[in-house]
Amino acid sequence: METNRPPRILLAVDDESVAQLLTDQFEADGYAVEVTPNGARLIELIEQRDYQLLVLDPNLPNMSGIDLLLQLRARGSRLPVLILTGGRVEDRVASLDAGADDCVTKPFSLNELAARVRALLRRSGAEARTVLRVADLELDRLERKVQRAGRVVVLTPKEFAVLECLMCHAGQPVDRAAILEHVWGFQPRTMTNLVDVYINYLRRKVDSDPYRRLIHTVRGIGYRIVSPAEYVAAGHSPSGAATFSPRR
Repeated sequence: METNRPPRILLAVDDESVAQLLTDQFEADGYAVEVTPNGARLIELIEQRDYQLLVLDPNLPNMSGIDLLLQLRARGSRLPVLILTGGRVEDRVASLDAGADDCVTKPFSLNELAARVRALLRRSGAEARTVLRVADLELDRLERKVQRAGRVVVLTPKEFAVLECLMCHAGQPVDRAAILEHVWGFQPRTMTNLVDVYINYLRRKVDSDPYRRLIHTVRGIGYRIVSPAEYVAAGHSPSGAATFSPRR
């Protein structure tokens, strides 16, 4: 896994309110979250994408969580799984015997759930970085604060999320559709300039000095923020001091 990329959690929960509650908690803790209530879709997602943790409610509508877990383990998946079990001892025993790595009993404490998630990710070496840095730009996911060269930059929640998305993929182009999905939760059916508008907002707030620009346009794709190594190689000091002429 790339060092800047947040751990990705797959959340298999049928209850929309619970799914939103957990998504808000996990995203605040610096994780990327995808949600599916569909058992068959869950198997497809795990086979197609790279997740670091599955949080599984055993009471899914079309297939029990235990059966899903048994299928995953039979297919050779070693993905860490945290199950949200009922209160009975038998439920916890069945979950662990089916291949769960840990259980949290419903109703659960969000603090306890977050701690168990951190413990599982530590074991797998996939803990989230709470502070992202590129040159003299720093984004603190827990405090929800951004600084550039020690100066606090006030961003709206959407601006913060766009910048976080870019910094999580520092050095790589991020297409507009990926930014839309990360920040607004949808894939566009038609062309939209929403991402371009927010990139312009960010440039005015964090990237206004033409000698120290971090955010670049990738023609035909989207945007990228330079990696720390690339910034230094281009002639800047790691702290962000400018040493050469501005580039496009």
